[in-house]
Amino acid sequence: MLFLLIMNIFLKYRPILLLFILVGCASQQKNTVTAEEIEKLDKLISEKSFEIKARWAKPLVTNSLNRIANAGLLAWGSTSNQIDVSSSNSFVRILGDSVITDLPYFGEQQIPGKYNDSHVGIQYEGIPEDFKITKNENDKYYEIDFVIKNDIETYDLNIKIYPNLSSYINVVSSHRTTVAYNGRIRFSQKEKHNKKKT
Repeated sequence: MLFLLIMNIFLKYRPILLLFILVGCASQQKNTVTAEEIEKLDKLISEKSFEIKARWAKPLVTNSLNRIANAGLLAWGSTSNQIDVSSSNSFVRILGDSVITDLPYFGEQQIPGKYNDSHVGIQYEGIPEDFKITKNENDKYYEIDFVIKNDIETYDLNIKIYPNLSSYINVVSSHRTTVAYNGRIRFSQKEKHNKKKT
């Protein structure tokens, strides 16, 4: 009975409800990017001296990862598809032609490889292969692509950096399932030192 009453009210006032929804959607302002933000990002990318601090790891969800999450073995506030890594020192650092990565890994091994307890994350320091920076003129963000290798596996990294200095890192491994990270840009130690001197 109550359900029929609610349905009658909804049908009677449906045009008004739809009008409120349309007005509400139209009044939402788009995220606008300022010229200052674009200029700051252009400068940051051209100098190639910055660090991306990872905030969330976003692994490919598998049955194994769901079981770990259900057992309560992930960090507080984390789920099987979004794991809080903010308390760890997780980063990708770009300094000129060099790249340093230290990212925790969450996912499954697909091809056998010998990992030890202290080296299961995505760790690298050196000059990567196929380093490429592309600017998306329409959406005003940068993409950075490169390949890094260690004794066990190869990683293809695709990084998107936005004018608000948020970033998205996607890592495709030759041996393990794909994992991504959300984070923010922060200045490299070299850049911080130069700012203090001025």
